Amino acid sequence: MNLNFFRNIVFFIILVVVQTLVLNHIRLFGCATPLLYVYFVLPTRRDTPRWQTLLWSFAIGLAVDVFSNTPGVGAASMTLLGLLQPYLLTLFVPRDSADDLRPSFATLGTSKYVSYTIFMVLVYCLTFFTLEAFNMYNILQWAITVAACTALTTVLILVIENLRRRK
Repeated sequence: MNLNFFRNIVFFIILVVVQTLVLNHIRLFGCATPLLYVYFVLPTRRDTPRWQTLLWSFAIGLAVDVFSNTPGVGAASMTLLGLLQPYLLTLFVPRDSADDLRPSFATLGTSKYVSYTIFMVLVYCLTFFTLEAFNMYNILQWAITVAACTALTTVLILVIENLRRRK
C-alpha cells in the first residue's frame, strides 16, 4: 500500500463526516446546501487509472447516501462525475503538461482552476438535483437550487483549496 492510498482514506472519511454531520444541516435561503464531498474527485491526478477514480467516486457517493438518506442519488452523480473527470480535466490542462499533474491553483492557474471547479460542480449539481426531483414540475425551484448549490459549493471548495495552498 502506498501513502497516497492512506491519504485518500483519511480525506474520504473527513469529507463524509463533515458532509453528513455538519453540511447536510445547512440550508441557506431554503435552497442552497453545500455539497463538499464533490471536492474528493477534483484533485484526482491525471495519471490515476479510470477504474480507480470510478471506484472512489462511487464509494464516497454511496457513503454520503447511506448517512444522508438519499438512496443512490449521490452515488450515481459521483460515479458520473468520476467518469467525466479525466475528460473534463483535459479541457483545462495544457497538452504538454506532466502525466502526474494534480489539478490545483498552482498547476492550472487561478482562472483555469476556478473554471474547472465551477464546471465539475455544475455537472454534479445538475445530475444530483435532476435525479432527486425526477421531474420538471417546478423547474424554477430546480434551477434556483442547482445554481445556489453550485455557487455555494464552488466558493467553499475554492476557499479550502486556497487555504491548502498557503500551507
